[in-house]
Amino acid sequence: MPVATTRITVNAKTYQLPTQATVIVCVDGCEPDYLAQAVATGHMPWLKGALARGTGLVADCVVPSFTNPNNLSIVTGVPPSVHGICGNYLYDTATNTEVMMNDPKWLRAPTILAALADAGKSVAVVTAKDKLRALLGHHMKGICFSSEKADQATVETNGITDVVQLVGKPVPSVYSADLSEFVFAAGVRLMQVHKPDVMYLSTTDYIQHKHAPGTAGANAFYTMMDGYLGQLDAMGCVIALTADHGMNPKVAMDGTPDVVYLQDWFDAWLGAAAARVILPITDPYVVHHGALGSFATVYLPQACDVAAACAKLQAVKGMEVVLTREQAAERFELPADRIGDLVVVSERFTVIGTSKSRHDLSALEVPLRSHGGISEQRVPLIVNRSLPGLDTARRFRNFDAFELALNYAQ
Repeated sequence: MPVATTRITVNAKTYQLPTQATVIVCVDGCEPDYLAQAVATGHMPWLKGALARGTGLVADCVVPSFTNPNNLSIVTGVPPSVHGICGNYLYDTATNTEVMMNDPKWLRAPTILAALADAGKSVAVVTAKDKLRALLGHHMKGICFSSEKADQATVETNGITDVVQLVGKPVPSVYSADLSEFVFAAGVRLMQVHKPDVMYLSTTDYIQHKHAPGTAGANAFYTMMDGYLGQLDAMGCVIALTADHGMNPKVAMDGTPDVVYLQDWFDAWLGAAAARVILPITDPYVVHHGALGSFATVYLPQACDVAAACAKLQAVKGMEVVLTREQAAERFELPADRIGDLVVVSERFTVIGTSKSRHDLSALEVPLRSHGGISEQRVPLIVNRSLPGLDTARRFRNFDAFELALNYAQ
């Protein structure tokens, strides 16, 4: 008879199979200060207790600090140089088109979720926006659906149906805190009814784009989250909580967005459309950030001196770092064939646009808050268990979440 396995190896890393129900939570846009402010003011009593008896760390996410690269890093356990997802959006040089990176064809590495399912563990994934569902559920046997399209879930596509009835909540607006609450509510109901061995929950950063840490809107969101996590904890779940990126205000002192329009800058220097600026933050949901983030990649005309372009752009006010393709691939662990000749990262309070005429900021109801740069790299990494044997002096990444939950917390 075959010997039952107790561990799996995924992308050259080994993980123990869970002996307790395990939940990995990615809180979109969760700057660590959100948790600190909410705990300090009594809005997250469960988390306060979990930090006292468990493990609270601060980790680095991957740069660009956007949703797709980081969620895929968390579920593969490796950086984008391995899994290939280096933005929400990219320029496909093979077809000369700019496309979303939602299709699993862009994924170059297997996920821990799929490997756990192949090893016989029951796995469930709930994500807020449907843009991530196909990537997270690639080759995975189990339950995988989004809040956004919960009413369209079928057994054939999502491993489950009648999700709205199960959760007891209507399908929420994509621009609402309810979209994330549906994720947590679904997670609790799945654990109660289906009892998955491993569950991955991924929220949306609608609230974080609108509300700073410690504000009433932010604290209300984290109080909601705290209640659901407490329910999962009460069911005996190992919980590892991290984030895909942080969040910062991106405004000048007068409160208006502080934007460097990079396509306009290159057009003025090299001529119209000579260079191509790509904003990897771009996705279908731009109301709350106007497709403005702190990371861009630039494709230069063949005759352009890359080193000269680096030096010239580095001198622009608001730029934190300008790197060549090779430098960026090494520093940020990115796939070199999927980024431009230059990678540009702006400072904490500054964002990068393409052309001023292409960004509609009329829907911004509050001063711009966004992400993408090095300044949004620090994120929480919290486990509701003590982790004996863990070297707490090492550099932690958000994509260590599965390692901590499976190899140390069981």
